[in-house]
Amino acid sequence: MATTARQSTLLVIPSIDIKDGKCVRVVQGIPKLAEANYPNDPVEMAIIWRAENAKCLHVVDFDGAWHSSTKNLRIIEEMIKAVVIPIQFGGGLRSYERIRNAFEMGLYRVVLGSVAVTDPDLLQKCIEDFGSEKILVSLDVLNRKVLIGGRKEQSALSPVSLALNLKLMGITRLVVTDVERNGLMLGPNIELLSLIAKKSKLKVTASGGVSGYEDLIKLQKLKEDGVDSVIIGRALYENKFACQRLWRVAEIGTII
Repeated sequence: MATTARQSTLLVIPSIDIKDGKCVRVVQGIPKLAEANYPNDPVEMAIIWRAENAKCLHVVDFDGAWHSSTKNLRIIEEMIKAVVIPIQFGGGLRSYERIRNAFEMGLYRVVLGSVAVTDPDLLQKCIEDFGSEKILVSLDVLNRKVLIGGRKEQSALSPVSLALNLKLMGITRLVVTDVERNGLMLGPNIELLSLIAKKSKLKVTASGGVSGYEDLIKLQKLKEDGVDSVIIGRALYENKFACQRLWRVAEIGTII
């Protein structure tokens, strides 16, 4: 009896956004204080997502991104110790020392944004020293242009042109965020994600806009284009997936 290979599913990566040592939710690139149903403690949130069977976490330090602050690094270290799954981290990593220190802390991958535009030599050195699989580049897109400086400045580059340049440098994966949809649960920008993935032939992690299960089905259809994972924040925090309650019951008492 003939069998067909099971289609691989999207990897869902919970997002933990940090400002002033607390979890925040991000709306169009602007962090806001988390609502009452969001735990304030990022370490607690990391443990919760691990208990709910997350295979990876995406952590963003907005104090680092906006002010080059290092005040949240102690919390990041506690998160690394609290869970045994990989953590990818971004926010304010604009020097070789900061990037090297991130790996020395035990972070699995770093997510770079501004330096891809402002300091390609630094990006190239990081790829050579740490390996392309350890370096992700985040394309924060608004009005078809890439934002830099903690999403506060608009560059002159289109996401496709930047993606093609990054491929030549050795980058293998991008995180693509439609900033206009970020945190509003308006659905992912399927057209943008498909365009970047098809043109660049790079692996793409989608970010921004996911509102529930139906959006995951839409993203699943982009697997052949190269979109194989998705970062989700608000929709997970606000229990927009019916299976979340089942996860909690099944995994209670098994927090790592």
